[in-house]
Amino acid sequence: MVGSLFVGCSSKNSTQNSTGENKNEKKTVVIYQNKVEIHDALTKFAAEYSKKTGVEVIVKTSGGDSPYAENLKAEFQSDRQPDIFVIEGMGGYNTWKSKLVPFEGDEWIDQTDLEFVVDGKVYGFPVAVEAWGMAYNKEMLDKAGIDPNTLTSQEAYKAAFEKLDSMKKELGITSVVAMAAGPDMRWVTGLHNFNGYLSAGLPYGDKTVLNKLLNGEPDMQRLKEYADWVELLFKYADKNVLLTGNYDAQVGQFATKKAAFIHQGNWIDPWLAQNNINFPMGFAPHASVKGEMKGIFIGAPSFYVLNKDSKNLKEARDFINYIAMSEEGHNYMVNEAKMVPAFKNVKLKPSAPLSTNVTEWLAKGSAYTWLQNDMPDGFGMGTLGPIYESYAKGDLTKEQFIEKIAEKIKSIKK
Repeated sequence: MVGSLFVGCSSKNSTQNSTGENKNEKKTVVIYQNKVEIHDALTKFAAEYSKKTGVEVIVKTSGGDSPYAENLKAEFQSDRQPDIFVIEGMGGYNTWKSKLVPFEGDEWIDQTDLEFVVDGKVYGFPVAVEAWGMAYNKEMLDKAGIDPNTLTSQEAYKAAFEKLDSMKKELGITSVVAMAAGPDMRWVTGLHNFNGYLSAGLPYGDKTVLNKLLNGEPDMQRLKEYADWVELLFKYADKNVLLTGNYDAQVGQFATKKAAFIHQGNWIDPWLAQNNINFPMGFAPHASVKGEMKGIFIGAPSFYVLNKDSKNLKEARDFINYIAMSEEGHNYMVNEAKMVPAFKNVKLKPSAPLSTNVTEWLAKGSAYTWLQNDMPDGFGMGTLGPIYESYAKGDLTKEQFIEKIAEKIKSIKK
């Protein structure tokens, strides 16, 4: 799958003027989405689309520090259900499958390899290609004499972290890593960090560890190696950010050069751009388990899906198709929202630093799979998240951290 993503973009590029007839002037499409960092760009794009077509598109957003999954359920209990909303993998699909209708024959489907498919039917439009690794400040690593290309193992990171920690005053940093494990940031730990246990070092698409988890079987050796990585990150993090920091606090620490690394992905590019942050940066692999790590985590983590009970299904599908099949949609994804598109017909290249680096990792074919969203709904944030928080606080030893996670995995019934 990854191989197909970095094949050169095709020359095809069609522009659809979706449903521009007067009869649609009073039609309204509500999209409920979870990426706070693209809210402004998507709202602007939706407004331009509305002017062009006469179909009003309202963007509602819940994410970051606000729990999207819980708020989406509340949205469905309101008198105005969204026409388009977001799911993240099989966990989200299993929660919402009774509300979904598949896409059939939509033009965008032929332009991507990352559509969300169940039983041969396309249910989800990939919002973007996203990735995360250990994002680093290149100038800071250069000053410390650390080559980011050597950061491929726990041993290499341990040596680098120790060196940077000894140079804190010289570098002007308060901690080596901007890391968050508090109640607002359980998606960083229970989902993204835990994904390293599920897929780091394995061939792309390998679900061996995930399938064991879904059967209630922890891989104890892998879990012990993984706990060493969590220990390392927590040890070299700023304790205030680690325990109480929200999204802005964590990203802000890296952005203001108070940390050499941050545990985040290329979705922070819009935040960095809005705050005029432009120092050289890139990604190194997470050393989630023992051995040499050769890639970062790359995938399409979220998908636009259609509410089968929508009164404006055609207009909702038209809007989604317009994103992928028009020059305006391509400009929105790449230049306004600062995303890496999942579509082969997009000619534009990202200029934002972390997204640019993602395309370089793609070009090397160096990727590990996103599997955290295929865990049972709520398992990552609701079940695992508090365990990380307790460990970060010092309420659990590393051995107890391992035992607690193993216990929770064993409690899963397929």
